[in-house]
Amino acid sequence: MELKDLEAKIDELIQLIEELEKKSALTEADRDSLLRERTRLIEKNEMAKNKVEAMIMRLKALEQD
Repeated sequence: MELKDLEAKIDELIQLIEELEKKSALTEADRDSLLRERTRLIEKNEMAKNKVEAMIMRLKALEQD
């Protein structure tokens, strides 16, 4: 293998590494975004659950009156 072939292969590998690093960074950003969204949805679900439970309690209180 000639030196120029080796240089071309090294350049290819460097480019591939750079692409993989960019993809990795994007994947990490997507992961962080999804985790934040998951936390937000869990909180929203908990709030809805608490509202429903409060409504049930009020309805039960009305039934007893």
